[in-house]
Amino acid sequence: MNILLAMIPAFLWGTTYAVTKYATPDWPPILLGAIRALPAGILLWFIKPSWPKREQWRGLIVLASVNITLFFSFIFVLAVNLPAAIAGVGMVSVPVVALLYAWLIKGQRPALIQSLCALVLVLLAWRLFDPQHVELNLLGIFALFGALLTIVLGSTLVQKITVHIHWWTVLTWQLLIGGVLLAAAAAVQGYVIAPDAYHALSRTFTASQWVVLFWLVVPNTAIAYTLYVWLLGRMTVVEFTFGTIANPIAGIMCAVVLLGEQYQPWQYTLMTLMIFFSVLPQLLKLTQRWRSVKVT
Repeated sequence: MNILLAMIPAFLWGTTYAVTKYATPDWPPILLGAIRALPAGILLWFIKPSWPKREQWRGLIVLASVNITLFFSFIFVLAVNLPAAIAGVGMVSVPVVALLYAWLIKGQRPALIQSLCALVLVLLAWRLFDPQHVELNLLGIFALFGALLTIVLGSTLVQKITVHIHWWTVLTWQLLIGGVLLAAAAAVQGYVIAPDAYHALSRTFTASQWVVLFWLVVPNTAIAYTLYVWLLGRMTVVEFTFGTIANPIAGIMCAVVLLGEQYQPWQYTLMTLMIFFSVLPQLLKLTQRWRSVKVT
């Protein structure tokens, strides 16, 4: 049951790329990040107010800077600059970055099956992201790698900080702090660096834009992040990772329905294989665990 619940936030997050390109393709990514984070943090704070202790602020600021400010910026740059389906499938490459981080930084050698799946993922991504068949740009690719790296770093920080701070406080204040930092950056960009980037906001908002903004703030962030943090206290990381298979599926579905993106059968095959090999190590671990439980 928990694995099915884990698919809910993963599916909601997978819609980000398509809905952004559908309704707000010319909005500045930094502003979109602020709109997504700050109202969601305020909403969660009003639901259950919490205040960090003085010694907790430093850790929360570092976490928010990585997990919200940088990550949300990368996500929206990625959403605007890459095809939505490609962006969603590209995010399943997180295991590759996680393995490299654990190996190079922590000195943890990956298991053989993890190494093989990571290698297959790299080869599949190399073929899928071939510029001869998919329209790409360097900024979008850079944002993809940045998002993958901040996911790994942010997850590591969350594991450390939630040992000392209640999970609701971490959830609420990372959104609040990250949202404030993004709003400040958007203000500097809008008034000083690139005012022209904000001309799109001078037009009257359409109904679809209001719907998408609500979607990004409430289901996509407030509900999804709450469910994500709540579930992590009730299931293993392996189980939750298996649930994230819904993320790229949502990305592909929304790209086809909202944007009319179409790909060749061999490209859909590559996407499916990338999704499969991204969860294969976790699936094998989960299968072994279920078998051991039955034996005992």
